[in-house]
Amino acid sequence: MSIKVLLVDDHLLLVESLKTILEAEPTIHVVGTITDPSQLLEDTLSLQPDVLLMDIRIKTYNGLNLTKAIIKSIPTMPIIILSGYDDDAYIQAAQNAGAKAFIKKEQSNEDLIETVKKVYAGYTLFPSFEKTLLTPKELEVLQLIVAEKTSEVISKELSISKRTVEHHISSILRKLGVQSRVGAVVKALEQGLVNNTERP
Repeated sequence: MSIKVLLVDDHLLLVESLKTILEAEPTIHVVGTITDPSQLLEDTLSLQPDVLLMDIRIKTYNGLNLTKAIIKSIPTMPIIILSGYDDDAYIQAAQNAGAKAFIKKEQSNEDLIETVKKVYAGYTLFPSFEKTLLTPKELEVLQLIVAEKTSEVISKELSISKRTVEHHISSILRKLGVQSRVGAVVKALEQGLVNNTERP
């Protein structure tokens, strides 16, 4: 029985290359290639893949947001995020989105095939983080910053001192490589580290 894989990427040459690589493995069958993810959920339900391999950026779409949407509707769908970057923030964002694995485009054909097989078997595979990983508390603070909460409000909502809030914010800015709260918000939303909060 073959592992059915659905490829989602807007680069035609890359999609064809990935398909050729994967189908060289007798136990893997590519059931579809999608370059326009506007109907991704419907296509996934129709094609019934065992594993979904998705680029982190697809035209105007964010692969991480697409991952969240798919998993919300199909919680058991294993998704592998494919990226040209291995920045810790992207890896963490892929985990937060619910993906099962993260693989760089530069990795070998064997790595790709092995990742598909392992994810299908139930494994979760992510590169090791460096020290830039945001802590759960920092993610909470970041979510509230995105919601435009002041340090005083964050302090009350999380039951921590304002000084501790400022310490967390300094750490968040350093880890994200930005200089301001606005920069942190932009990067957090761009990389899918937090949920976008509707403004009143």
